[in-house]
Amino acid sequence: MTHPTPCYHCALPVPAGSRFSAVVLGEPRAFCCPGCQAVAESIVAGGLEHYYQHRSETSANPEALPRQLQDELALYDRVDVQQRFVRHQDNLAEAVLMIEGISCAACGWLIEKHLRAIAGVADARLNLSNHRLLLSWDDQQLPLSTLLAELRHIGYVGHPYQPDQAAEQLAEENRSALRRLGVAGLLWFQAMMATMATWPEFNIDLSPELHTILRWVALFLTTPIVFYSCAPLFKGAARDLRTRHLTMDVSVSLAIALAYCAGIWTAITGHGELYFDTVGMFALFLLTGRYLERRARERTAAATAQLVNLLPGSCLRLDAEGRSERILLAELQQGDRVQVLPGAVIPADGRILEGRSSIDESLLTGEYLPLARRVGDRVTGGTLNVESSLTVEVEALGQASRLSAIVRLLERAQAEKPRLAQIADRAAQWFLFFSLVAAAAIGLLWWQLDAARAFWIVLAMLVATCPCALSLATPTALTAATGTLHKLGLLVTRGHVLEGLNQIDTVIFDKTGTLTEGRLALRSVRPLGALGADRCLALAAALENRSEHPIARAFGRTAQPAEEVQNVPGLGLQGQVDGERLRIGQASFVCALSGAEVPPVPEPRGQWLLLGDRQGPLAWFGLDDRLRDDAKALLDACRARGWRTLLLSGDSSPMVAEVAAQLGIDQAVGGLLPDDKLARLRALQAEGRKVLMLGDGVNDVPVLAAADISIAMGSATDLAKTSADAVLLCNRLQALAQAFDLARRTRRVILENLLWATLYNSLMLPFAALGWITPVWAAIGMSVSSLIVVLNALRLTRLHGAAASPGKPAPTQPSLA
Repeated sequence: MTHPTPCYHCALPVPAGSRFSAVVLGEPRAFCCPGCQAVAESIVAGGLEHYYQHRSETSANPEALPRQLQDELALYDRVDVQQRFVRHQDNLAEAVLMIEGISCAACGWLIEKHLRAIAGVADARLNLSNHRLLLSWDDQQLPLSTLLAELRHIGYVGHPYQPDQAAEQLAEENRSALRRLGVAGLLWFQAMMATMATWPEFNIDLSPELHTILRWVALFLTTPIVFYSCAPLFKGAARDLRTRHLTMDVSVSLAIALAYCAGIWTAITGHGELYFDTVGMFALFLLTGRYLERRARERTAAATAQLVNLLPGSCLRLDAEGRSERILLAELQQGDRVQVLPGAVIPADGRILEGRSSIDESLLTGEYLPLARRVGDRVTGGTLNVESSLTVEVEALGQASRLSAIVRLLERAQAEKPRLAQIADRAAQWFLFFSLVAAAAIGLLWWQLDAARAFWIVLAMLVATCPCALSLATPTALTAATGTLHKLGLLVTRGHVLEGLNQIDTVIFDKTGTLTEGRLALRSVRPLGALGADRCLALAAALENRSEHPIARAFGRTAQPAEEVQNVPGLGLQGQVDGERLRIGQASFVCALSGAEVPPVPEPRGQWLLLGDRQGPLAWFGLDDRLRDDAKALLDACRARGWRTLLLSGDSSPMVAEVAAQLGIDQAVGGLLPDDKLARLRALQAEGRKVLMLGDGVNDVPVLAAADISIAMGSATDLAKTSADAVLLCNRLQALAQAFDLARRTRRVILENLLWATLYNSLMLPFAALGWITPVWAAIGMSVSSLIVVLNALRLTRLHGAAASPGKPAPTQPSLA
């Protein structure tokens, strides 16, 4: 298979016939779009072309970044707007900007170097960890809008950083958990050294005074661990006792409190063993496990939160006299009329009052071709106006909008647990109840037999039988596996995915945007007259030169665009090249210019556009959606597992059968409505099959929601993403084959952990009850048991086989949107 030339800036495939090029580092380079070409030329003109030598990742495609007009940027110069994010100090303005499009450290070098070279900029410092730019400048000399425009010229989008309260709270909780963990680890190590020095096994000749000092030092070091690091455990235990619900927090808090009190007794009286090291070790392992789980949840929340950044920051509102004024989106009200220019994002749900255009609704439909919309049709906020100016009456804002309904889907709980985890939790609760009852009973018995040993035996039982390993068995494995999947580019948003992948026996694929790239590419040129293919392509490129329609990208750009170009939405383009009137688009529209008959389409496959002039048709242009390079590898992986494969598509063209034949799919059906797809899924489930669905559009949403496991492509609609159980961020189908293998390994590791934890707790309980194990050895055994479980789970962070060197992932957009 021939691979297309990658764009020198963003590494996306360069469409056939593309004429975008520029000299970078002394050599001509090919680019996929005018955006990448313009960015490269700006970088070279600024003397910063060494950026391309230093970068370690390809750059983001600038056409994929949010579109911002110059008058929209000027809104950031308003005093009332700047009050929220700009501070003034020593005659300089300071602001924190969030930068989109950063891919590696060289991006930070480029941004800082470029901005610092601008007169009026005092400092520019970029934090690569969170992509926030601290900017200081003289706002009397240089408006903020100019700096934002300069960022756009080199391929980055900057906007004021406005922290989300929920995200900030999550980050603060994470920092607090890390501080508690750090305090526990640091003080436990010191307390352990002080405690071990008092052990007779070390045969250290300590004076009674020094022995007493070490006991009190250990108490002093352990107290912050108990009252600061372990505070969440005690709060959780108190909450669970109030609700009459037994959890691990109850057992853990009881063991820590008893061991701490026993240590205090020993420190005061000098009799017995110090258990401060036990307390620290106990706390450290517990807090470490919980911190790892928290980090996994934080990564998932941060990734899914990017889905909400869809609406523009401002819009053009029309007054009663039809004059437009750019306002912030927050100032828009229901009933207002807004003007939506070509290439602008529709700011709110509404109805078209004036104009006719094509709307890119890939946000909702997943289809890459825009749809014609006219007066009276409703449009959705967040979709893109492609061709002509529209006047839209706002009908829904805020929580009433369709986009808000999508956002609300993100708020569903992501704490669902797989069946194995639920079983482990129930087992841990019953084991905990049995351990507490047994500890009480054995304690009473030993009180009758040997009262001096009763307390220590009960403490040993509580420590030894704490179901830490049992409770960590599943979460640690899931956390490690989820992190590995995220490295592969698969974001898991439902807890049952890893377990459910082991039960799948049938896979349903969508075609457009899933098995194919969802981008039109020029496949062939069929001349119909005396002009050659190259001349016809040049004429077509001249007509399509300034169009924003996705079809235009397949023709590339030319240095001599056509004149007097008129766009007829839904039909095509008309313009003048070298004094000759030309049309390109639907065959009937083109032939109406000359009055000629419509020539027959060369073949049924793909989409065909006709080019013609006043004398008649000139050439057919065949465009088609390209099959993903790794689609074949994914289908091979499915067949190797004995899974049944189906292709269910809304496309009614012969392309459906052709794709199925190329990939060896068992069954392919085209022209299906969403209800038809759902009916076929229900039929498969009625046969007892476990179905995995892979799709990307709104027409796939019912099937994604109803499938046993559903995965949405990273380029999918947001509604599809929020209905799916996982999102393939990297758009590499090969990553799914690696995920299938990882799911099997995860299940095996979970079963191993559960078996080990059950065996350990079952053996330790009778040994502790008989007094054969002291609390110190019980704590060591508990810690070792938990460590074994964690280390076993960490094996899932290693990628096996093909996953070990998956290659550089395909470039994706800078966010999930």
